Amino acid sequence: MKIYTKTGDKGTTSLIYGSRVAKNDALVEAYGTCDEANSMIGLAMSYVQNEFFEEKEEVQQAFHQIQTTLFHVGAELATPAGKEVKWKLEESEVTKLETWIDQWDAQLPQLTNFILPSGHPAGAALHVARTIVRRGERSAVSIGEDVSPLVLAYLNRLSDFLFVAARFINFRLGQKEIGLHAE
Repeated sequence: MKIYTKTGDKGTTSLIYGSRVAKNDALVEAYGTCDEANSMIGLAMSYVQNEFFEEKEEVQQAFHQIQTTLFHVGAELATPAGKEVKWKLEESEVTKLETWIDQWDAQLPQLTNFILPSGHPAGAALHVARTIVRRGERSAVSIGEDVSPLVLAYLNRLSDFLFVAARFINFRLGQKEIGLHAE
């Protein structure tokens, strides 16, 4: 199988089931943004790889599941309205995120003010991933009623999770949070 097909050379791409749309179509923007977030999460995990902390394996497993689910979210967004979704998102995926948020947040110092995205490269990359997911969520919302409410809930919860995960990794790796100071 060749990597290049030349079918997109004129600014269109295929959705699942083969219908073609412009590369700037709202669906393409939404699933492309999920792919971008997934890549940033992969970058964050590459930074974690050489670090040592007690929950490292748990963190890596959680993010492997998240990256797989985010791929499925992208596939759901790439499925035209009225067609069967091949990798349908389950409510349990949202619940998993909530469980991780609660578990990891319980181990962190309480927030007393806003913090600036920073810290260890893994933590900083997760902050970037969080903002990409928020953009993906906005893109999905702009599509309208053709987007599953579960996709919207997952993206919303994922951005919350990424915020907590960035703080968690920074905390475990001894990185001090930088608070926002009004001047």
